[in-house]
Amino acid sequence: MTTVAAVLFDRDGTLVADVPYNGDPDRVRLLPGAAEAVALARSHGLATGVVSNQSGIGRGLLTAERVRAVNARADALLGGLDTWVFCPHTPEAGCGCRKPRPGLIRTAAARLGVPAAACLVIGDIAADVLAARAAGARGVLVPNAATAPAEVQRFLEQSAPDPLTAVRRALGAPRDSATAARGPS
Repeated sequence: MTTVAAVLFDRDGTLVADVPYNGDPDRVRLLPGAAEAVALARSHGLATGVVSNQSGIGRGLLTAERVRAVNARADALLGGLDTWVFCPHTPEAGCGCRKPRPGLIRTAAARLGVPAAACLVIGDIAADVLAARAAGARGVLVPNAATAPAEVQRFLEQSAPDPLTAVRRALGAPRDSATAARGPS
């Protein structure tokens, strides 16, 4: 297995609360453990980034400038990531950048100067894990209430309860670090 050189996160539902087609930076709310996950990756010398589908642009519901403003707010709350990449297209556009296709991961990896195979991609839906696979990266599903139960079952062996645990595991922490920290019962 290739050593992890970068951690790429999905934005909505993974790092920040999912507000459909959000164009308002004031509505950005970090999810629990998100800032800690980014900080942990960075403290181990890993590059960090966000790869996000933003079809609201293609649907005419928000502008790229509004997405950048939301990203800037999230970036400030998260302590700064190395790159932010988003796909503005609708699913019907058939572009190569929209997850589950590999374009966003490949673009982010190139910006970070690392091979896509050295990226860990953390997201809340199957498209995130499938995009990672398509790019030759490793994907981890962090399910939430909006994640389809079939996706949770499909990626059970490639999942973590939250982004912080996903990063810890990538760094070699035990599968259940809380149990390991407590010791035997």
